[in-house]
Amino acid sequence: MTRRIITVLLRFALRVFFRRVEVAGFERVPRNGATIFVLNHPNALVDPAFLLCHAPRPVSFLAKSTLFKAPVLGFFVRALDAIPVYRKQDAGEDTSKNRETFARAHQLLTNGGTIAICPEGVSHSEPSLRPLKSGAARIALGAASTNAESGGALNLQIVPAGLYYTAKTSFRSAALLYFGDPISVAPVALDADGEPAREAVRELSDRIAQGLRDATLNADHHEALQTVARAERIFSSADDDAPEEERSLAQELSLRRRFVEGYAFHRTQSPERLAALEARIHRYEEELEQAGLDAHNFSPAAVEKHSGVVHLATRGLLFLALSVPALAGALVHYPAYRLAGLFATKFSRNYDDVVSTIKVISALLLFPLTWLALSTMAFFFVGWKTALAVFLFAPLAGFVAVRFSEEFDRFIAGTRAVLFFITERRFFRQLLTERRAIRLEILALGDEAARADVHH
Repeated sequence: MTRRIITVLLRFALRVFFRRVEVAGFERVPRNGATIFVLNHPNALVDPAFLLCHAPRPVSFLAKSTLFKAPVLGFFVRALDAIPVYRKQDAGEDTSKNRETFARAHQLLTNGGTIAICPEGVSHSEPSLRPLKSGAARIALGAASTNAESGGALNLQIVPAGLYYTAKTSFRSAALLYFGDPISVAPVALDADGEPAREAVRELSDRIAQGLRDATLNADHHEALQTVARAERIFSSADDDAPEEERSLAQELSLRRRFVEGYAFHRTQSPERLAALEARIHRYEEELEQAGLDAHNFSPAAVEKHSGVVHLATRGLLFLALSVPALAGALVHYPAYRLAGLFATKFSRNYDDVVSTIKVISALLLFPLTWLALSTMAFFFVGWKTALAVFLFAPLAGFVAVRFSEEFDRFIAGTRAVLFFITERRFFRQLLTERRAIRLEILALGDEAARADVHH
């Protein structure tokens, strides 16, 4: 019961922090039998929260032992049936206790359960996967092989789970949980201590690493990811039939992975063309910025939509109807929102992989405290009926404020595009022509990289 309550709260917190949450690859996850999820780790405690909330099966995480000693987090990790891992880098921890950790994991898997591991070992903000620890492979081989030696057959599957964030530290960004193809684990010979051979561990670790690479976005350096993100925005916005808000994050991830592969190829084979494309993209973005335009609303389709009388009328009536509760929600929640941001800045210590974790935890504490404080004031000054109404209305008003802000920003961006089209029609067409030309160059570079890959 406690686990279910915590999961509901986490799901609510993630849904508030992220504007879009998508899950892809559900069909690849075994619905029964021993399963190990391996997860990339770009966003601290937010990463396991996603898997806990959105995996189709209950999951027990392997978590560093220090979390179990934390005053608040310790309660949560125990309630979520996490298994402690004792690491060398954590002062005062006895790594010999990991034998018990492996035994618990083996028993859970033998019973057909599910565990999850972040095999990179630590959360990070690198643009690619870090070298994987051997723990996931050792647990998998140990469980499968021990059962085989005792005469049992354990159909153990390892499922790579990739997390993709459009802007992991930003409130109301988007996140994707992507399940890759399962990896079957065959039993191997164990030594006298019950350990698999190093070669078998290395081979399975390599397969796990490849599975995670196939489920995530990887680049050689941050500059590549930045260029790829800019190219993807232009490429996708040039397709007026697939506006940004209608494209799935799985499609965006696939597209960006293709761009990363093309970028890596041309960085070594034709760096001058890549540099020319980057300069062209930079000029285009500067011209959009000077015109006060948003890339996602810069298209004939967007202009037609935002200039329609029906659209203007319905948007106007909606904003008018929601303006009062939106303003109330913004005023009520702004102090807690600002405090959460300040806590994230203070305690993240410039590590952006923990920023959203601190924001989510702060919000889970500060927002309910805000509602409780307002309700208490209403109870003492007015009465319990008003206090109850305030407690129920405050969260709703906060949600209305967020949605109002997002829709109003989108409306303003679309209106600017309409005004720009009316007043600067020639420049508008020039920018559209340049965007299409950039898109064609991106396609050409991608086709060349794909042909080179086929020939190899």
